[in-house]
Amino acid sequence: MNVVFLGPPGAGKGTQAQRVSKRLGIPHVSTGEIFRAAIAAGSELGKQVERVIASGQLVPDTLTNEIVRERLSQPDAAQGAMLDGYPRSVAQAQFLAQIGWATTAVVNIAVPDDVLVRRLSGRRVCAACKAIDHVETAPDGICRTCGGKLTQRADDAPESVSQRLVVYHEVTAPLEDWYSANGNLLTIDGSLDIDAVTEAILAALECGA
Repeated sequence: MNVVFLGPPGAGKGTQAQRVSKRLGIPHVSTGEIFRAAIAAGSELGKQVERVIASGQLVPDTLTNEIVRERLSQPDAAQGAMLDGYPRSVAQAQFLAQIGWATTAVVNIAVPDDVLVRRLSGRRVCAACKAIDHVETAPDGICRTCGGKLTQRADDAPESVSQRLVVYHEVTAPLEDWYSANGNLLTIDGSLDIDAVTEAILAALECGA
């Protein structure tokens, strides 16, 4: 089963892709995680990616496409994968088709912009264990998992969040129509609680796969 997770920044694509991946035993492939690993390593690639992400823009297709091609060619993805954060444009979706990656279903997690801004601008990441939290649940800035210090990612700053949503609506949202035309778009209400969204996705995949 080859599944694409689609939705605006803050919709919960990463969280839901990880949950569904574990439930179905299919690898979770996140371009965001690949990029953040490169940034943490301090590589030249990481530095390039960091500058782009901090500005709220998308990493160029030429770079992202090759990273995804290489990852999907690995043995653990031979029987399928859960793509999170890719494709982010119709051109990238066309690239997937060109390399022979047949999309089984597209999970489109829909969330209103005002909810997304609140989620993202308040999101915090633990500097020690990388757990994700929020100022509403951890107002003291201390990680509830390990006690480490919570920090804000550069792309979660208010000005960057606004730019990310503009980019999403201009570049990525057209994928909804593109995949809908191909008959494999499954739209899920992402404003529900996490468990409810997970169960809705699993039910939709069972019916749409």
